[in-house]
Amino acid sequence: MAVALFSAGAFLVTGVAWQSIDSLRSNLATVSNLDLGDGADGAVDILLVGTDSRTDAHGNALSQNELDSLRAGDEVANNTDTIILIRVPNDGSSASAISIPRDAYVNVPGIGDSKINAAYGATKEEKRLELVESGVPDAEADSESTLAGRKALIDSVAGLTGVTVDHYAEVGLLGFVLLTDAVGGVDVCLNAPVDEPLSGARFAAGQQTLSGADALSFVRQRHDLPRGDLDRIVRQQVFMASLVRKVLSARTLSNPGTLGQLGSAVQRSVTIDDDWDVLDFATKLQDVAGGAVTFDTIPVADINGVTDYGESIVAVDPVEVQTWVRGLIGDAAPSESVTPTPTVPDIDASSVTVDVANDSGVDGLASSVSDTLSGEGFVPGEVGNNEGASVDRTTVYAASSDGDAAAAVAARVGTDRTETDDSLPSGTVRVVLASDYSAPAAAGSLPAGVSPAGDTATPAPAAADPIDAGSTGPQCVN
Repeated sequence: MAVALFSAGAFLVTGVAWQSIDSLRSNLATVSNLDLGDGADGAVDILLVGTDSRTDAHGNALSQNELDSLRAGDEVANNTDTIILIRVPNDGSSASAISIPRDAYVNVPGIGDSKINAAYGATKEEKRLELVESGVPDAEADSESTLAGRKALIDSVAGLTGVTVDHYAEVGLLGFVLLTDAVGGVDVCLNAPVDEPLSGARFAAGQQTLSGADALSFVRQRHDLPRGDLDRIVRQQVFMASLVRKVLSARTLSNPGTLGQLGSAVQRSVTIDDDWDVLDFATKLQDVAGGAVTFDTIPVADINGVTDYGESIVAVDPVEVQTWVRGLIGDAAPSESVTPTPTVPDIDASSVTVDVANDSGVDGLASSVSDTLSGEGFVPGEVGNNEGASVDRTTVYAASSDGDAAAAVAARVGTDRTETDDSLPSGTVRVVLASDYSAPAAAGSLPAGVSPAGDTATPAPAAADPIDAGSTGPQCVN
């Protein structure tokens, strides 16, 4: 699981381990052709993915004893149940680890709206069947479809968060067990005793030290928790914070045997993109190695949302998520030169059709904005990439640029720039999204096609304070 990989990263960035990085890097499993970014947005953004794989990072089948230790059942799936985006400012001073709920309902390129944990697996299987049916050998089809699944997940995360992923790292269930055992177990604390057979979680209340298999049950449990997957995410975050502290402790860093176990665990269980210069990255993260790491979760609109066809999901507003994510590296505050967002005119939104064109460079942003606008009553029009002249600021075009329709849509997308386009019919406006796009989320809005589970949306829990890896002792959780 990705829970383990961040701590493996902590191991990599400690000065004591630098002499082993070249050897470690040469033996890591890598993947190429992921079309990743380059940190140009002010931060290095790393997507950490935990999979339910029953093989190691090099494709070797796990032994029966190893499978038994995972307590994960016999079902083989390609879901990515742990998805974490780590933002590291280019100065390397800190890191923010952002958890994305597995049931977050997002736009998946090529598939449409779906739970984000299915982006990898569903795309992979669709592509694999297509290749096999066209005569491609099974091994080649599996390799190509796996790449397609990874790309789909990367693009889905980018569309939700507005962040271009710069590096990719993936770890299976075995990696979590190996890394936890390598450090001699990790301290956790529970508010109440637990006995949940589906995950194998059976623990007393209070503080305790968990080894690999028990630790895996601790972070995988989602049933019988008050907030389901959100409480599971909190468990993962406090566990990661505790594991980071353990990896960075003097006892671990001064023990060659423990460091050797950690290196072996990473080599066997972690897959990274082949453009990742681990040594260069490690050099930039000396402050992070001191524990300047916080763990948080994206804001959600409804923890008990339901789609039009009855599927239970976690509803999220991409506009709200993107604004929140930008704030993690200080990009959320508006410049003094920006004109305040205008007041929304009182119009009938259903009388206005809105075309949305993407000129921002952020994949999936046009679809997200169109969904948000249609959720507020505007009629969705054409959605796609901008094929006209490029814009440096988000712009709203209309037959009459000073009309109420243009002003209403401009207010909603957070711009004061409206222009005349005589080719647009009355009642239709066109939004061209630029890289400055930063619209406020609609209060209480849900994504299009999503309804609250009851008469009203289940309120999202109040934002908790970020979990700090630099604090002392494990935080007690549900």
